[in-house]
Amino acid sequence: MNYRLDILLHQKGYFESRNKAANAIIEGTITVNGVLIQKPSFVIEEDAVISISKQEDYVSRAFKKLASALDSFKIDVKDVIAIDIGASTGGFTQCLLERGAKKVYAVDVGVGQLHSSIKSDNRVVNMESTNARNLRKSDFSEKISLAVMDVSFISQSKIYPAVSDILPVGGTLISLVKPQFEVGRENIGKNGIVKDKNGKLILSVNTMLAESAFQYSLVKKAFTDSPITGGDGNKEYLALFKKEQNLCL
Repeated sequence: MNYRLDILLHQKGYFESRNKAANAIIEGTITVNGVLIQKPSFVIEEDAVISISKQEDYVSRAFKKLASALDSFKIDVKDVIAIDIGASTGGFTQCLLERGAKKVYAVDVGVGQLHSSIKSDNRVVNMESTNARNLRKSDFSEKISLAVMDVSFISQSKIYPAVSDILPVGGTLISLVKPQFEVGRENIGKNGIVKDKNGKLILSVNTMLAESAFQYSLVKKAFTDSPITGGDGNKEYLALFKKEQNLCL
């Protein structure tokens, strides 16, 4: 009998979820009958010989994305109190904790996604089933100086008002930019990949997000490529913003 590779890896107990299996495949840690496979939907026979190379102990690929941003933007998070918007399994939160963050509020609209190793850390406040668009500074008893954000199925610009309210002047926002949720359906191909051969579309997204953020006193300071693509194969980016004093409000 034949199975998708990600499904078979999960069913055989190699990974605790199909999503984690898919991530491992994309990262190039799986071989089938001696051949490297990086497509989760690849179909194999049930008795195929599967080998899994040693994996780094990250709860998600998001860890590497934020780590790259912190290095590129030269951001020191030691002893900071942060908010992780769109925390999911906790890749961004894990990265912040490993780099010395004092506390992280892990926010996600979903339920039961945060990895148990992150949820059990006493520096983490699990704010699942929470719509970040509704959050305000008054929801927190202490000052949050750093926000990190990885949201899907919504333009991240819709979260800027909440982030601006939460952060003090001088506060920092690092966001993962996913063009597929910013460009509109007409710019998405049948395979779900953004149609941007000449790079003009991402320049437009960059400008749009910078202008939107500016309306809430968030000033874009830097923009760089993510070191790895999204799980769907789309190129992603990382943006750095600083909260400044009453620019437009």
